[in-house]
Amino acid sequence: MTATDPSSRLAWSTPGAALAACGIGGIALAVAAFLSNDGPGRLLIGLAALGLLFLTGMGLRQRPRLSVEPGNPVHIVVRGLAGPQRYTPQQILRVRVVNYRRLGRRMPMLEMDVDHDGDEKLIIFGRWDLGAHPEDVLEVLRIHLSR
Repeated sequence: MTATDPSSRLAWSTPGAALAACGIGGIALAVAAFLSNDGPGRLLIGLAALGLLFLTGMGLRQRPRLSVEPGNPVHIVVRGLAGPQRYTPQQILRVRVVNYRRLGRRMPMLEMDVDHDGDEKLIIFGRWDLGAHPEDVLEVLRIHLSR
């Protein structure tokens, strides 16, 4: 495996540049809302600023969104707002890529069915979450889950 080989990557998250752009956009919108003289416009611009800043905060809190911890056994770590959840290969019931229609295009999404404290839980990752194509991530997960 080389450094450019997609199977050598073990952690995936929203690209830092995308989060930086959201943060800068949120700050710019907050300044625009502060400088606005129009009440309804100030409210709408302020809500948009809060939305972008919230999205940035979520993206930073959940880094890396999905990762593989090598070892015996391998653990798949999924980070959410409540913190990281670790799953062993026995807890991963199914991993697959499913294409959903979004904005007139078919978008691949990585679906993971996991056994979470006795309940089945569906976790869906898009390209925004992973910063990589879901097919590439699926390939790496299959390699590490089959060991």
